[in-house]
Amino acid sequence: MNEHEHSRIPVKGSTYGVQYAGWTPSAVAFEGLGSRTLPDQFIPVGDGARLHADVYLPKKEGRYPAVVSFAAYTTEGHTAGIPTGSNEIGSPPVFTDRGYCPVIVERRGMGRSTGEQVVFFDPQDVDDHEKVIAWAAEQPWCNGDVVLFGTSYYGMTQPLVAARRPPALRAFFANEMCTDFYRHLVAFGGVPALFFLDVWMGANFTQKDYDERISPDRRALISHVTNSMAHPLLEKLVHKNVHRMFDSFMSKTPVDAVRRMYVNWMFDGKTRETSTIPTGSTDVLGDIEVPFVVVQNLGYFNLHQFGSYDLFENAGTPDDQRWMILGAPQFDLPVYAWQGEALAFFDHVLHGVENGYRGQPRVRYWVEGADEFDAADSFPPRDGEALRLYLGSSGPDADTHVLATEETPEGANTWVAVPIGLPVLGGLDDVAAQSLGFELVADHDTVLAGPVTANLRFSCNEIDSYVVARLSRIDREGTRHQLSMGAVRPAAHTEDVGRSTANEIAIDSGVRRPLTPGEPVTLRFSLTPAPTRIRAGEKLRLDVASRTDLLRMDPSEGYAQFDLPVPPYLCRNTLHFGGDSWIDVVEVTRGEGV
Repeated sequence: MNEHEHSRIPVKGSTYGVQYAGWTPSAVAFEGLGSRTLPDQFIPVGDGARLHADVYLPKKEGRYPAVVSFAAYTTEGHTAGIPTGSNEIGSPPVFTDRGYCPVIVERRGMGRSTGEQVVFFDPQDVDDHEKVIAWAAEQPWCNGDVVLFGTSYYGMTQPLVAARRPPALRAFFANEMCTDFYRHLVAFGGVPALFFLDVWMGANFTQKDYDERISPDRRALISHVTNSMAHPLLEKLVHKNVHRMFDSFMSKTPVDAVRRMYVNWMFDGKTRETSTIPTGSTDVLGDIEVPFVVVQNLGYFNLHQFGSYDLFENAGTPDDQRWMILGAPQFDLPVYAWQGEALAFFDHVLHGVENGYRGQPRVRYWVEGADEFDAADSFPPRDGEALRLYLGSSGPDADTHVLATEETPEGANTWVAVPIGLPVLGGLDDVAAQSLGFELVADHDTVLAGPVTANLRFSCNEIDSYVVARLSRIDREGTRHQLSMGAVRPAAHTEDVGRSTANEIAIDSGVRRPLTPGEPVTLRFSLTPAPTRIRAGEKLRLDVASRTDLLRMDPSEGYAQFDLPVPPYLCRNTLHFGGDSWIDVVEVTRGEGV
């Protein structure tokens, strides 16, 4: 198929998933424009390299804004609606119908793109991304305006190129992203993100992924099945078999270049200086000027969580031109969520449509327990007040212990740490607890919304361990509702003050000091923010353990939370009480929702 030939079969669009954060637009710029595909476009980016892109246009001829999505993946299966881990561009026909032209690009060396592949997120990619934006603006189907859209990798690339200030770039909409790639992506909580990288690399970077070719017409035909009324059934099958899918991905063999990146990230890159992964956008956020919306899924734990807050807090964009949405936990493949929100935002920015976006609060956040969005002009909300809850002992380790608003008596409780994957004797938990639980019964209705900080006085009988903390709401029927998680490696708990934000205590895991067995240290670290409504009589519960698999939720339940290869030793951990161990949450006055 040549560069000017259109595919014959239109792709079937989809808007499954949540589309708006608590509102409905009152007007649109265009609608009903249909869709056509201009496949296999090749974009020159220098050094003889050409990037492959599929372009989707409104069926009605004209000049429209381009929506660029740039990532590391082959685009062969994207618009087929197949539930792959990289299908995070939205649904192009949804955009074309509203007068936008998605441009879905493969990086150098991937799929049909030529050139040599370099490390993910390399500045070469940002150079190429900038040239793609300029190319799109000059095409006969484009009116000269370019915006960016996408999830995960497609979201993480957006601030990097926006900081370059490409002349044609007008706005971006990023969903689930990181800004500090070393801290947020490959060394979360002080340990390598082994399980996530096994899944991600195995799912997307085998030789088959580089070589696979699916014709545009075949992709379109598949989309008429996957994006039909069968989609909810396919979604259920994915959620039911997510562990089997992940195990299959982890068994794959990525190409040599990707395996070499993996070796550095897992075994050699123990500091920022020795890791080959680029820093990310965190150091250049102040150079961003264009309007943006960033969306964060509150179900994420050790991936795509704190970058959204970093971007929203530190970007150079004027305050009244940036928005942040904190959405309910969800795990969807493909990711079709938030297309409506993005289109309303783009209509407002590019066409000046008075659709209500101008009046949207700067922050909208999902409140668990209320099951609706609330609003603020910042996050944490300005009317929030810190509430300190002290940990205290109720007796034996296996008991439910105390969260209290007043300092607790001196004391201690312990749990044992077992490295993930090791066999232990049956009945271990009857004689040695692997976690500690603390509860506070709420005496009044309240809403918590903002950062969650743990300050734990900790000791161990080894030179290192791992600490995972989970916050939950226990309703009046005794059902637990997951809210928040956080983790820290005790031997690598030094705060990186210069990189910390209002919602995250940044940890410099490259600074490692072995513990002295039996000697307490103070571990101060962040849990993920977790807006929730707690009614009188319900309980706030904190659990502390050493293994993520003991506390995390499952992707099939809406939570993208991956195991970490910890703790490193069989050991006994101790929490010390008496005013030294506490958590801080933020209590707010709740508005009327949005």
